Parts: sequence; structure tokens; C-alpha cells
Amino acid sequence: MAVDWARVYTSCFPDLVRYLYRKVWDADRARDLAQEAFARSLDRDPEDPRSWVFTVAANLARDEARTEIRRRRHLALVKVEKETEPGPPDALGALERKEAAERARAALERLSERDREVLLLWDAGLGYREIADRTGLSVGAIGTTLARARKRLVEAYEAAESAARTPGKNREG
Repeated sequence: MAVDWARVYTSCFPDLVRYLYRKVWDADRARDLAQEAFARSLDRDPEDPRSWVFTVAANLARDEARTEIRRRRHLALVKVEKETEPGPPDALGALERKEAAERARAALERLSERDREVLLLWDAGLGYREIADRTGLSVGAIGTTLARARKRLVEAYEAAESAARTPGKNREG
């Protein structure tokens, strides 16, 4: 039996927009994503249309978040590039940036090969399926591996940063 998409739209559009708003925090964008979710669903005939539309919407919101993260990372890199362009000498700032970069590199090197590889592939913009294909991990394990690798990276970086701030401090109680 064909899905009555008009009925599904009428019954769940407000809920879908509310759900998406909590994911993207922009009312106009939430409405746009909800409409896109319905547009992508029209050629389907799922058993549970409401669930299907919410799944499509969740995927759209996740993709949107990834795109936004990549855009922000790109803008941050552009900003860093502009800051590092030749200009008046700022030896102290350059030294601090160099030390931070060295701590980040050292923290990355402290990770296991698998964690480092998954993080670097994800940072390069690869999706979970592509990362799984390249690492031999299952697609389902990529998210967990990424979360744990990020946590370990932050911990390693913070430990290195803490050690750099207190090089001569007496560590006895």
C-alpha cells in the first residue's frame, strides 16, 4: 500500500522541525532540513513512514553538522595562515604556537597506530565507511574508536601542556 505522504507530513512536520531545531539550533534551517527529509522520502514506501522521515532528517542534520565543523576548521586554518603571514616580528607568539604544535604532535604520537590513523582519516574528511574500508574496522566501531581516540588525544595534550607550564615545580605533596 502506498504511503499517504500528505498525511504523514501534516501529522509529523511540527515534531520533525522541533527535533531538528534541537540538533541545528536554527529554526529556519530546521524547517529547511525537515522539508528536505520529506523530499528525499517521497520516492520510498517504508513500513513506518514517520520513523523513516526522522531517520532521513537525523542523517541530514548529522551531515550538516559535519559540513559546519569542516567549514569552521577551514576558517580557523585560514585565520592561522593569515596570522602566520610575514608581518611585524612576534617572536613570543611564534614560539608559543610552535610549542603548542609540538605538544599536539607529541600527543598524537602517543596514540596507538589505530587511534592515530582513524583520527587522521576523519580529520581529512573521510566518512565512517571509507575509514572502515581503510582500517579494517567495522563501520559500527568507527564512532566508538573516534570518541576514545579524541579523548586520549585531549588527555595526552593536556598532560603535555600541564608539564610545560610547571617544568620546575616540586611535585611532592
